[in-house]
Amino acid sequence: MRLLQLPRADAPAPTRPSGVREVARFNWPMYAVGATTVVLGWALARRLPVRPARLARAGAATAAALLVGSTAATWWVYDHARPFSFDWLDDLLPEGPGDHLVLSAGLDEAARPLAARHPGAAQCVVDLYDPALMTTGSIRRAHRLTGGAAQGALPGRPTALPVESAAHDSVFAVFAAHELRRREDREALFAECVRVLRPGGALVLVEHRRDAANAAAYGPGAWHFLPRAEWLRLADHAGLRRGAERRIAGLVTAFAFRKEAAA
Repeated sequence: MRLLQLPRADAPAPTRPSGVREVARFNWPMYAVGATTVVLGWALARRLPVRPARLARAGAATAAALLVGSTAATWWVYDHARPFSFDWLDDLLPEGPGDHLVLSAGLDEAARPLAARHPGAAQCVVDLYDPALMTTGSIRRAHRLTGGAAQGALPGRPTALPVESAAHDSVFAVFAAHELRRREDREALFAECVRVLRPGGALVLVEHRRDAANAAAYGPGAWHFLPRAEWLRLADHAGLRRGAERRIAGLVTAFAFRKEAAA
């Protein structure tokens, strides 16, 4: 197993681009469609009879509200609350991450800040990106525009992580697991996480949820997320025990699922 070189203890924590800029880059077709809808709606409203004009203005206003609301929500989560600072982690893992595995899905934003926050902990990164499994345009653009996984990351599959059994104290899947769109791939990944965890170890899962708050913020885009019930089902199916749970900025949830300790 290869371990990534960790930053020195006195090295500053790595900075990261604005969350708003990143989301706009990776999801620009959605923003383009929204902006076009706004412009066309208002332009058509000036040329249509009264009732159709009202509908056109309503459509334009709805599209504008979704654009503004989703952009504001993205800023609130990624630029203001900064989930990649990992200042919430002590609530889930008071003992620290220990020897940990970071899972990415073509875009790794967790490994470097996590290593900088815990410079004494050994870290391994496995990238699960597979365009045959991860079919959304946004993750493909993110992979292409950012150069993909961290340098030194090991390629892996949901069914076979290239890590020895019981090798890690914790596994981190930060905004990565939802990119597996098939139920069986998610189940396989959770089973592999159980295999590589030591007894008493934790899977730390960080995701937006498909819930009322995210639907209000992101509109139809919230259907890309998975409901809380699905993450709990996956944990139960894999034999993981539900641990601490932390809400971040009202729109993101961090879960800690525990492997049973040795008898």
